[in-house]
Amino acid sequence: MGATEPARRLRRDLGTLESYAVLIGILVGAGIFQVTSAAWSLTGSSVVLGYLVLAPAVLATSVPYMVFLSTPLGALPGGEYTHISRTFGDTRIAFVGAWLKIISYVGALAFLSHAFAGYLLDLLRLADGDIARLGIALASLGCFYLVHVSGVRWFGRVQVAMCGLLGISVVALVVPGLLAIRVANYTPVFTHGPVGFAAALPSLFFAYAGFESLAQTAGEVKDSTRRLPGVFLRGILAVTLIFVSMSAVAFGVVPGEQLRASSAPMADVASVYLPHAMVWIVSLGALMAITTSLNATMLVPSRLALVLCADGLAPRWLGAIEPRTGTPVRGLTLTFLAASSLLLTGQLALALDIAVLALVVLYFLHSLTLLALPRRNPELFASRTVPIPVWLQRVAALLSIFAMGGLIAVQVNQDVRAWQETGIVARAIRGELTSLELLAAWSTLGLLVYAFGPRRRIASRDSDGESSAS
Repeated sequence: MGATEPARRLRRDLGTLESYAVLIGILVGAGIFQVTSAAWSLTGSSVVLGYLVLAPAVLATSVPYMVFLSTPLGALPGGEYTHISRTFGDTRIAFVGAWLKIISYVGALAFLSHAFAGYLLDLLRLADGDIARLGIALASLGCFYLVHVSGVRWFGRVQVAMCGLLGISVVALVVPGLLAIRVANYTPVFTHGPVGFAAALPSLFFAYAGFESLAQTAGEVKDSTRRLPGVFLRGILAVTLIFVSMSAVAFGVVPGEQLRASSAPMADVASVYLPHAMVWIVSLGALMAITTSLNATMLVPSRLALVLCADGLAPRWLGAIEPRTGTPVRGLTLTFLAASSLLLTGQLALALDIAVLALVVLYFLHSLTLLALPRRNPELFASRTVPIPVWLQRVAALLSIFAMGGLIAVQVNQDVRAWQETGIVARAIRGELTSLELLAAWSTLGLLVYAFGPRRRIASRDSDGESSAS
Protein backbone atom coordinates (compact mmCIF):
# COMPACT_ATOMS: atom_id res chain seq x y z
CA MET A 1 0.00 0.00 0.00
CA GLY A 2 1.41 3.43 -0.94
CA ALA A 3 2.01 5.83 1.88
CA THR A 4 -0.46 8.35 0.44
CA GLU A 5 -3.29 5.88 -0.17
CA PRO A 6 -5.13 6.34 3.14
CA ALA A 7 -4.79 10.14 2.87
CA ARG A 8 -6.36 10.12 -0.59
CA ARG A 9 -9.44 8.45 0.83
CA LEU A 10 -9.86 11.07 3.56
CA ARG A 11 -12.20 13.93 2.68
CA ARG A 12 -10.90 17.49 2.57
CA ASP A 13 -13.93 19.05 4.22
CA LEU A 14 -12.11 21.36 6.64
CA GLY A 15 -11.24 24.97 5.87
CA THR A 16 -9.38 27.82 7.56
CA LEU A 17 -12.12 28.49 10.14
CA GLU A 18 -12.21 24.85 11.24
CA SER A 19 -8.40 24.79 11.44
CA TYR A 20 -8.37 27.77 13.81
CA ALA A 21 -11.13 26.12 15.86
CA VAL A 22 -9.02 22.96 16.19
CA LEU A 23 -5.89 24.83 17.30
CA ILE A 24 -7.55 27.35 19.60
CA GLY A 25 -10.02 24.81 20.94
CA ILE A 26 -7.41 22.27 21.99
CA LEU A 27 -5.18 24.94 23.58
CA VAL A 28 -7.76 27.06 25.40
CA GLY A 29 -8.88 23.88 27.12
CA ALA A 30 -8.95 22.67 30.68
CA GLY A 31 -5.37 23.91 31.11
CA ILE A 32 -5.95 27.67 31.30
CA PHE A 33 -9.01 27.19 33.52
CA GLN A 34 -7.14 25.01 36.03
CA VAL A 35 -3.31 25.15 35.84
CA THR A 36 -3.25 28.95 36.14
CA SER A 37 -4.44 28.83 39.73
CA ALA A 38 -2.40 25.71 40.55
CA ALA A 39 0.82 27.33 39.28
CA TRP A 40 0.27 30.30 41.61
CA SER A 41 1.46 28.24 44.58
CA LEU A 42 4.83 27.79 42.87
CA THR A 43 5.52 31.30 41.63
CA GLY A 44 2.76 33.75 42.60
CA SER A 45 1.20 36.13 40.10
CA SER A 46 4.30 35.84 37.87
CA VAL A 47 2.23 33.09 36.25
CA VAL A 48 1.23 35.85 33.80
CA LEU A 49 4.90 36.37 32.95
CA GLY A 50 5.31 32.59 32.62
CA TYR A 51 2.84 32.48 29.72
CA LEU A 52 4.78 35.29 28.01
CA VAL A 53 8.13 33.53 28.57
CA LEU A 54 6.80 30.29 27.10
CA ALA A 55 5.21 31.95 24.05
CA PRO A 56 8.47 32.47 22.06
CA ALA A 57 9.48 28.87 22.79
CA VAL A 58 6.11 27.58 21.56
CA LEU A 59 6.27 29.78 18.46
CA ALA A 60 9.82 28.58 17.77
CA THR A 61 8.68 24.97 18.21
CA SER A 62 5.85 25.57 15.73
CA VAL A 63 8.27 26.77 13.01
CA PRO A 64 9.42 23.21 12.11
CA TYR A 65 5.74 22.26 11.72
CA MET A 66 5.17 25.25 9.43
CA VAL A 67 8.16 24.28 7.29
CA PHE A 68 7.23 20.61 6.95
CA LEU A 69 3.56 21.40 6.36
CA SER A 70 4.53 23.72 3.50
CA THR A 71 6.13 20.75 1.69
CA PRO A 72 4.17 17.92 0.00
CA LEU A 73 4.11 16.23 3.43
CA GLY A 74 1.65 18.96 4.43
CA ALA A 75 -1.01 17.06 2.50
CA LEU A 76 -0.61 14.00 4.76
CA PRO A 77 -1.58 13.28 8.38
CA GLY A 78 0.97 11.85 10.77
CA GLY A 79 2.68 14.99 12.03
CA GLU A 80 6.06 14.26 13.63
CA TYR A 81 6.00 10.62 12.55
CA THR A 82 5.66 11.55 8.88
CA HIS A 83 8.20 14.38 9.08
CA ILE A 84 10.87 12.41 10.98
CA SER A 85 10.52 9.18 9.00
CA ARG A 86 10.56 10.96 5.62
CA THR A 87 13.57 13.07 6.60
CA PHE A 88 15.75 10.20 7.81
CA GLY A 89 14.30 7.40 5.67
CA ASP A 90 13.82 5.24 8.77
CA THR A 91 10.82 4.56 10.97
CA ARG A 92 12.25 3.30 14.28
CA ILE A 93 12.52 6.55 16.27
CA ALA A 94 9.47 7.98 14.53
CA PHE A 95 7.42 4.91 15.46
CA VAL A 96 8.31 5.14 19.15
CA GLY A 97 7.38 8.82 19.08
CA ALA A 98 4.04 8.03 17.44
CA TRP A 99 3.45 5.21 19.92
CA LEU A 100 4.03 7.53 22.90
CA LYS A 101 1.83 10.18 21.34
CA ILE A 102 -1.05 7.74 20.86
CA ILE A 103 -0.74 6.60 24.49
CA SER A 104 -0.64 10.22 25.66
CA TYR A 105 -3.67 11.29 23.65
CA VAL A 106 -5.73 8.30 24.75
CA GLY A 107 -4.88 9.20 28.35
CA ALA A 108 -5.75 12.84 27.72
CA LEU A 109 -9.04 11.79 26.15
CA ALA A 110 -10.01 9.80 29.24
CA PHE A 111 -8.91 12.67 31.53
CA LEU A 112 -10.87 15.28 29.57
CA SER A 113 -14.06 13.21 29.58
CA HIS A 114 -13.67 12.70 33.34
CA ALA A 115 -13.09 16.44 33.84
CA PHE A 116 -16.11 17.23 31.65
CA ALA A 117 -18.32 15.04 33.82
CA GLY A 118 -17.17 16.71 37.03
CA TYR A 119 -17.57 20.22 35.64
CA LEU A 120 -21.02 19.47 34.20
CA LEU A 121 -22.24 18.09 37.51
CA ASP A 122 -20.91 21.19 39.26
CA LEU A 123 -22.47 23.54 36.70
CA LEU A 124 -25.88 21.85 37.06
CA ARG A 125 -25.39 21.63 40.85
CA LEU A 126 -25.99 17.89 40.88
CA ALA A 127 -24.51 15.36 43.30
CA ASP A 128 -21.02 14.35 42.22
CA GLY A 129 -20.62 10.60 42.77
CA ASP A 130 -18.28 8.09 41.16
CA ILE A 131 -21.04 6.33 39.25
CA ALA A 132 -22.59 9.56 37.95
CA ARG A 133 -19.21 10.94 36.88
CA LEU A 134 -18.22 7.69 35.15
CA GLY A 135 -21.54 7.50 33.33
CA ILE A 136 -21.33 11.07 32.04
CA ALA A 137 -17.66 10.64 31.08
CA LEU A 138 -18.43 7.52 29.03
CA ALA A 139 -21.46 9.21 27.48
CA SER A 140 -19.35 12.21 26.43
CA LEU A 141 -16.78 9.91 24.83
CA GLY A 142 -19.57 8.11 23.00
CA CYS A 143 -21.08 11.39 21.81
CA PHE A 144 -17.86 12.69 20.30
CA TYR A 145 -17.07 9.26 18.87
CA LEU A 146 -20.37 9.40 16.95
CA VAL A 147 -19.57 12.93 15.75
CA HIS A 148 -16.25 11.74 14.33
CA VAL A 149 -17.72 8.59 12.81
CA SER A 150 -20.33 10.75 11.04
CA GLY A 151 -17.57 12.52 9.09
CA VAL A 152 -14.89 15.13 9.46
CA ARG A 153 -17.30 17.81 8.24
CA TRP A 154 -19.44 17.25 11.34
CA PHE A 155 -16.32 17.27 13.49
CA GLY A 156 -15.46 20.67 12.04
CA ARG A 157 -18.94 22.11 12.44
CA VAL A 158 -19.23 21.00 16.05
CA GLN A 159 -15.72 22.30 16.83
CA VAL A 160 -16.48 25.72 15.34
CA ALA A 161 -19.78 26.00 17.24
CA MET A 162 -18.20 25.07 20.58
CA CYS A 163 -15.21 27.32 19.94
CA GLY A 164 -17.62 30.20 19.24
CA LEU A 165 -19.28 29.72 22.63
CA LEU A 166 -15.84 29.54 24.21
CA GLY A 167 -14.85 32.81 22.54
CA ILE A 168 -17.98 34.56 23.84
CA SER A 169 -17.20 33.45 27.39
CA VAL A 170 -13.57 34.63 27.15
CA VAL A 171 -14.69 38.08 25.95
CA ALA A 172 -17.31 38.22 28.73
CA LEU A 173 -14.62 37.41 31.29
CA VAL A 174 -11.75 39.57 30.04
CA VAL A 175 -13.21 42.84 28.71
CA PRO A 176 -15.12 43.96 31.83
CA GLY A 177 -12.54 42.20 34.00
CA LEU A 178 -9.79 44.59 32.88
CA LEU A 179 -11.72 47.38 34.58
CA ALA A 180 -12.05 45.42 37.83
CA ILE A 181 -8.31 44.72 38.34
CA ARG A 182 -6.75 45.75 41.65
CA VAL A 183 -2.96 46.02 41.30
CA ALA A 184 -2.47 45.09 44.98
CA ASN A 185 -3.76 41.58 44.19
CA TYR A 186 -0.65 40.88 42.11
CA THR A 187 1.46 40.82 45.29
CA PRO A 188 3.51 38.69 45.73
CA VAL A 189 4.77 38.52 42.17
CA PHE A 190 7.42 35.84 42.83
CA THR A 191 6.69 33.65 45.87
CA HIS A 192 9.70 31.33 45.54
CA GLY A 193 12.12 33.28 43.38
CA PRO A 194 13.71 32.01 40.15
CA VAL A 195 13.53 28.37 41.31
CA GLY A 196 9.78 28.56 41.86
CA PHE A 197 9.26 30.36 38.55
CA ALA A 198 11.21 27.66 36.69
CA ALA A 199 9.28 24.92 38.50
CA ALA A 200 5.97 26.46 37.38
CA LEU A 201 6.90 26.49 33.68
CA PRO A 202 6.28 22.76 32.97
CA SER A 203 2.77 22.96 34.44
CA LEU A 204 2.06 26.16 32.50
CA PHE A 205 3.38 24.49 29.36
CA PHE A 206 0.53 22.00 29.80
CA ALA A 207 -1.77 24.79 28.58
CA TYR A 208 0.24 25.07 25.32
CA ALA A 209 0.89 21.34 24.85
CA GLY A 210 -1.09 19.80 22.02
CA PHE A 211 -0.80 22.67 19.54
CA GLU A 212 0.84 20.26 17.09
CA SER A 213 -2.38 18.20 16.85
CA LEU A 214 -3.40 20.58 14.05
CA ALA A 215 -0.87 18.75 11.85
CA GLN A 216 -3.02 15.62 12.08
CA THR A 217 -5.76 17.37 10.09
CA ALA A 218 -3.42 17.84 7.09
CA GLY A 219 -5.14 15.09 5.12
CA GLU A 220 -8.56 16.70 5.57
CA VAL A 221 -7.93 20.45 5.18
CA LYS A 222 -8.44 22.05 1.78
CA ASP A 223 -5.18 23.39 0.38
CA SER A 224 -3.48 22.32 3.61
CA THR A 225 0.10 23.12 2.54
CA ARG A 226 -0.89 26.77 2.09
CA ARG A 227 -3.38 27.22 4.93
CA LEU A 228 -1.91 25.34 7.90
CA PRO A 229 1.46 27.13 8.32
CA GLY A 230 -0.29 30.49 8.71
CA VAL A 231 -2.88 29.03 11.08
CA PHE A 232 -0.07 27.80 13.34
CA LEU A 233 1.51 31.25 13.56
CA ARG A 234 -1.60 33.39 13.99
CA GLY A 235 -3.41 30.81 16.13
CA ILE A 236 -0.60 30.52 18.69
CA LEU A 237 -0.29 34.33 18.89
CA ALA A 238 -4.04 34.58 19.51
CA VAL A 239 -3.91 31.89 22.19
CA THR A 240 -1.00 33.63 23.93
CA LEU A 241 -3.04 36.83 24.09
CA ILE A 242 -5.95 34.87 25.58
CA PHE A 243 -3.75 33.18 28.18
CA VAL A 244 -2.06 36.40 29.28
CA SER A 245 -5.28 38.43 29.42
CA MET A 246 -7.25 35.73 31.27
CA SER A 247 -4.52 35.15 33.86
CA ALA A 248 -3.94 38.90 34.29
CA VAL A 249 -7.64 39.44 34.97
CA ALA A 250 -7.86 36.39 37.26
CA PHE A 251 -5.00 37.42 39.56
CA GLY A 252 -5.89 41.10 39.36
CA VAL A 253 -9.47 40.54 40.50
CA VAL A 254 -9.20 37.68 43.01
CA PRO A 255 -6.25 37.00 45.36
CA GLY A 256 -4.17 34.00 44.31
CA GLU A 257 -4.79 32.09 47.55
CA GLN A 258 -8.52 32.22 46.90
CA LEU A 259 -8.11 31.14 43.27
CA ARG A 260 -5.94 28.22 44.30
CA ALA A 261 -8.68 26.86 46.57
CA SER A 262 -11.41 27.23 43.93
CA SER A 263 -12.81 24.34 41.88
CA ALA A 264 -14.07 26.81 39.24
CA PRO A 265 -11.54 29.68 39.35
CA MET A 266 -12.69 31.65 36.31
CA ALA A 267 -16.33 31.51 37.40
CA ASP A 268 -15.31 32.84 40.82
CA VAL A 269 -13.42 35.67 39.12
CA ALA A 270 -16.42 36.54 36.95
CA SER A 271 -18.77 36.56 39.95
CA VAL A 272 -16.91 39.58 41.38
CA TYR A 273 -17.97 41.95 38.60
CA LEU A 274 -20.57 40.21 36.41
CA PRO A 275 -24.29 39.52 36.97
CA HIS A 276 -25.34 35.93 37.60
CA ALA A 277 -26.40 35.27 34.00
CA MET A 278 -22.99 36.32 32.67
CA VAL A 279 -21.22 34.21 35.29
CA TRP A 280 -23.15 31.23 33.95
CA ILE A 281 -21.88 32.06 30.43
CA VAL A 282 -18.29 32.04 31.72
CA SER A 283 -18.96 28.68 33.40
CA LEU A 284 -20.39 27.38 30.12
CA GLY A 285 -17.21 28.60 28.45
CA ALA A 286 -15.13 26.49 30.83
CA LEU A 287 -17.24 23.51 29.82
CA MET A 288 -16.71 24.34 26.13
CA ALA A 289 -12.98 24.59 26.79
CA ILE A 290 -13.03 20.95 27.83
CA THR A 291 -15.28 19.77 24.99
CA THR A 292 -13.27 21.53 22.25
CA SER A 293 -10.15 19.81 23.58
CA LEU A 294 -11.99 16.50 23.83
CA ASN A 295 -13.27 16.73 20.27
CA ALA A 296 -9.85 17.57 18.79
CA THR A 297 -8.06 14.97 20.92
CA MET A 298 -10.36 12.21 19.62
CA LEU A 299 -9.07 12.84 16.09
CA VAL A 300 -5.33 12.36 16.66
CA PRO A 301 -4.74 8.63 17.40
CA SER A 302 -6.78 7.40 14.43
CA ARG A 303 -4.91 9.65 11.97
CA LEU A 304 -1.57 8.51 13.34
CA ALA A 305 -2.75 4.92 12.94
CA LEU A 306 -3.42 5.60 9.24
CA VAL A 307 0.19 6.45 8.43
CA LEU A 308 1.49 3.60 10.59
CA CYS A 309 -0.69 1.20 8.62
CA ALA A 310 0.48 2.73 5.34
CA ASP A 311 4.11 2.09 6.32
CA GLY A 312 3.38 -1.45 7.39
CA LEU A 313 3.86 -0.77 11.11
CA ALA A 314 0.30 -1.61 12.15
CA PRO A 315 -2.28 -4.12 10.90
CA ARG A 316 -3.71 -3.04 7.58
CA TRP A 317 -7.30 -3.48 8.77
CA LEU A 318 -6.78 -0.65 11.28
CA GLY A 319 -6.26 1.84 8.44
CA ALA A 320 -9.58 1.14 6.73
CA ILE A 321 -11.55 4.23 5.63
CA GLU A 322 -15.35 4.09 5.62
CA PRO A 323 -16.28 5.01 2.00
CA ARG A 324 -19.60 6.63 2.94
CA THR A 325 -18.18 9.09 5.49
CA GLY A 326 -14.47 9.17 4.62
CA THR A 327 -13.50 8.49 8.23
CA PRO A 328 -11.16 5.87 9.81
CA VAL A 329 -13.98 4.22 11.78
CA ARG A 330 -11.89 1.29 13.04
CA GLY A 331 -9.16 3.58 14.34
CA LEU A 332 -11.75 5.80 16.01
CA THR A 333 -13.45 2.77 17.55
CA LEU A 334 -10.17 1.51 19.01
CA THR A 335 -9.46 5.01 20.39
CA PHE A 336 -12.90 5.12 22.02
CA LEU A 337 -12.49 1.64 23.54
CA ALA A 338 -8.99 2.39 24.86
CA ALA A 339 -10.06 5.65 26.54
CA SER A 340 -13.18 3.96 27.95
CA SER A 341 -11.08 1.15 29.43
CA LEU A 342 -8.90 3.70 31.24
CA LEU A 343 -12.03 5.26 32.73
CA LEU A 344 -13.53 1.94 33.75
CA THR A 345 -10.33 0.70 35.37
CA GLY A 346 -9.39 4.03 36.92
CA GLN A 347 -5.88 3.81 35.45
CA LEU A 348 -5.73 7.27 33.86
CA ALA A 349 -2.31 8.00 35.35
CA LEU A 350 -0.65 5.16 33.42
CA ALA A 351 -1.17 7.06 30.17
CA LEU A 352 -1.77 10.66 31.25
CA ASP A 353 1.33 11.09 33.40
CA ILE A 354 3.63 10.82 30.37
CA ALA A 355 1.58 13.17 28.19
CA VAL A 356 3.43 16.46 28.60
CA LEU A 357 6.89 14.85 28.85
CA ALA A 358 6.29 12.70 25.76
CA LEU A 359 5.14 15.74 23.77
CA VAL A 360 8.13 17.82 24.91
CA VAL A 361 10.51 15.03 23.84
CA LEU A 362 8.72 14.86 20.48
CA TYR A 363 9.02 18.64 20.02
CA PHE A 364 12.74 18.34 20.81
CA LEU A 365 13.24 15.57 18.22
CA HIS A 366 11.09 17.36 15.64
CA SER A 367 13.18 20.53 15.89
CA LEU A 368 16.37 18.46 15.53
CA THR A 369 14.83 16.93 12.41
CA LEU A 370 14.38 20.36 10.82
CA LEU A 371 18.08 21.09 11.37
CA ALA A 372 18.95 17.77 9.71
CA LEU A 373 16.49 18.18 6.81
CA PRO A 374 18.74 20.06 4.31
CA ARG A 375 21.41 17.37 4.53
CA ARG A 376 19.26 14.25 4.99
CA ASN A 377 16.55 15.04 2.45
CA PRO A 378 17.55 17.99 0.23
CA GLU A 379 14.68 17.30 -2.19
CA LEU A 380 12.10 17.68 0.55
CA PHE A 381 13.88 20.76 1.93
CA ALA A 382 13.83 22.40 -1.52
CA SER A 383 10.06 21.81 -1.82
CA ARG A 384 9.11 24.00 1.14
CA THR A 385 7.03 27.07 0.32
CA VAL A 386 6.65 28.84 3.67
CA PRO A 387 8.23 32.35 3.46
CA ILE A 388 10.49 31.94 6.49
CA PRO A 389 14.21 32.65 5.84
CA VAL A 390 16.48 29.64 6.31
CA TRP A 391 18.48 31.44 9.02
CA LEU A 392 15.29 32.10 10.98
CA GLN A 393 14.22 28.48 10.60
CA ARG A 394 17.51 27.39 12.14
CA VAL A 395 17.37 29.96 14.94
CA ALA A 396 13.81 28.86 15.77
CA ALA A 397 14.82 25.19 15.77
CA LEU A 398 17.76 25.91 18.08
CA LEU A 399 15.58 27.99 20.43
CA SER A 400 13.04 25.18 20.52
CA ILE A 401 15.73 22.58 21.27
CA PHE A 402 17.08 24.74 24.08
CA ALA A 403 13.62 25.42 25.56
CA MET A 404 12.38 21.85 25.29
CA GLY A 405 15.68 20.60 26.68
CA GLY A 406 15.22 22.93 29.63
CA LEU A 407 11.71 21.62 30.31
CA ILE A 408 13.03 18.05 30.12
CA ALA A 409 15.80 18.97 32.58
CA VAL A 410 13.25 20.42 35.04
CA GLN A 411 11.21 17.21 34.84
CA VAL A 412 14.32 15.06 35.32
CA ASN A 413 15.28 17.11 38.38
CA GLN A 414 11.82 16.64 39.89
CA ASP A 415 11.88 12.90 39.22
CA VAL A 416 15.39 12.50 40.65
CA ARG A 417 14.14 14.06 43.88
CA ALA A 418 11.31 11.53 43.96
CA TRP A 419 13.83 8.70 43.45
CA GLN A 420 15.88 9.97 46.39
CA GLU A 421 12.86 10.15 48.68
CA THR A 422 11.13 6.85 47.85
CA GLY A 423 12.14 3.56 46.28
CA ILE A 424 10.64 2.44 42.98
CA VAL A 425 8.89 -0.56 44.56
CA ALA A 426 7.09 1.63 47.09
CA ARG A 427 6.05 4.09 44.38
CA ALA A 428 4.85 1.29 42.12
CA ILE A 429 2.70 -0.18 44.89
CA ARG A 430 1.13 3.24 45.47
CA GLY A 431 0.74 3.85 41.72
CA GLU A 432 3.08 6.84 41.86
CA LEU A 433 5.72 6.05 39.24
CA THR A 434 7.46 9.15 37.92
CA SER A 435 6.97 10.47 34.41
CA LEU A 436 10.45 9.29 33.40
CA GLU A 437 9.79 5.76 34.67
CA LEU A 438 6.48 5.56 32.86
CA LEU A 439 8.05 7.02 29.71
CA ALA A 440 10.84 4.43 29.82
CA ALA A 441 8.35 1.60 30.32
CA TRP A 442 6.06 2.70 27.47
CA SER A 443 9.06 3.34 25.17
CA THR A 444 10.41 -0.15 25.85
CA LEU A 445 7.02 -1.63 25.05
CA GLY A 446 6.90 0.45 21.85
CA LEU A 447 10.31 -0.86 20.78
CA LEU A 448 9.13 -4.42 21.37
CA VAL A 449 6.02 -3.80 19.27
CA TYR A 450 8.23 -2.35 16.54
CA ALA A 451 10.73 -5.23 16.71
CA PHE A 452 8.19 -8.05 16.56
CA GLY A 453 5.42 -6.39 14.59
CA PRO A 454 5.13 -6.03 10.82
CA ARG A 455 7.28 -3.32 9.33
CA ARG A 456 8.66 -1.94 6.13
CA ARG A 457 11.71 0.29 6.04
CA ILE A 458 11.33 3.66 4.30
CA ALA A 459 13.87 3.16 1.54
CA SER A 460 13.21 5.57 -1.30
CA ARG A 461 11.78 9.00 -1.92
CA ASP A 462 9.12 9.77 -4.47
CA SER A 463 9.37 12.70 -6.84
CA ASP A 464 6.87 14.68 -4.75
CA GLY A 465 9.24 14.74 -1.77
CA GLU A 466 7.50 11.97 0.14
CA SER A 467 9.16 8.75 1.14
CA SER A 468 7.59 5.56 -0.07
CA ALA A 469 7.44 2.25 1.72
CA SER A 470 9.65 -0.31 0.09
